[in-house]
Amino acid sequence: MPKETAVYTHGHHESVLRSHRWRTAANSAAYLIEGLRPGMSVLDVGCGPGTITADLAALVAPGRVTGIDTSREILDQAADVVTERGLDNVEFTTGDVNSLDFPDDSFDVVHAHQVLQHVGDPVQALREMRRVCRPGGIVAARDSDYAAMTWYPEIPGMDAWQNLYGRVARANGGEPDAGRRLLSWALRAGFTDITPTAASWCYATPESRAWWSGLWADRTVGSAYAERAVNGGQASTEELTAIAAAWRAWGTHEDAWFMVPHGEVLCRA
Repeated sequence: MPKETAVYTHGHHESVLRSHRWRTAANSAAYLIEGLRPGMSVLDVGCGPGTITADLAALVAPGRVTGIDTSREILDQAADVVTERGLDNVEFTTGDVNSLDFPDDSFDVVHAHQVLQHVGDPVQALREMRRVCRPGGIVAARDSDYAAMTWYPEIPGMDAWQNLYGRVARANGGEPDAGRRLLSWALRAGFTDITPTAASWCYATPESRAWWSGLWADRTVGSAYAERAVNGGQASTEELTAIAAAWRAWGTHEDAWFMVPHGEVLCRA
């Protein structure tokens, strides 16, 4: 199996995990929920801190859920989440979506949220997800689309953020506009029974825009993404500081609105 050629752009800085821990099955996997049943076995690829994983485990109990990620440290945090929720049907292990360490036909559902945008060969990743999914099972993927993100008001510096993020992500081997490509990737992976959909996150209340602007301001200057932007020559420290200030300025407007669109695919194995 091929090895990963992309680098995870965001890393696991606190500002990144602040966003990841907010995610739930309801706000990040609603397109999948209706297909889940008690007793199903689920593989959650790129599970991160485990909040979605834990929700999936509650929905399929007494079925079992396996969460995988490349970082042992983040899996320890995910294990704490399921312990706090009193779940006993979840296990976590390190793994690579390009070469899953499971036999063929191991799971009823294979799920990946915000993963395919960060891998070097998303078509191969989907093929591998299909391999470990039982015939008739579900392979589900959801990814955002950075070029389609939009906001109001038009604060100077926000366009610079959007452009910079795209350049950094592609330099790392990923595809930040993955959402619009999921259907194409699934077809190329060999799926023929695909349900494509779209959904969005919207940050427009005082609380949500303060949270969203703050975490992106912090991420722009303090995370692995910031280090990679500078080390890769895509931006200077001064430019990152200006972009972070633009994020904070946007968040102060009472009419500020931000939308994150997502592509989604439910594929029958």
